[in-house]
Amino acid sequence: MLGAIVRFVISALVLMVVSWLTPGFQVNGFWGALFSSLVIAALGWVAQALLGRGASPAGRGVAGFISAAVIIYLTGWLFPGWLGVTWWGALIAAFIIGLADAFVPTQLR
Repeated sequence: MLGAIVRFVISALVLMVVSWLTPGFQVNGFWGALFSSLVIAALGWVAQALLGRGASPAGRGVAGFISAAVIIYLTGWLFPGWLGVTWWGALIAAFIIGLADAFVPTQLR
């Protein structure tokens, strides 16, 4: 349980850094980043359950990248008070988050 909490806090911090670096991607404070990381993780889990690991955000490659961008955009569309994102912002954010995940994994492998 503590590991899951730590992963979500790290994910929220990554979203805050990405918000600072990415045009078209805005997070509404730490609580907005934490809530958004929970929603992104839940949508990623659903995508993986429906599409398989290769086409989910956890999958590497183009399909994982595109699904991550769609999930980020969908999160911003569903909860605009917590996360504001454009299509370009979602694509750039998915790329930066993918790079950050390579160095600071936010899930158990």
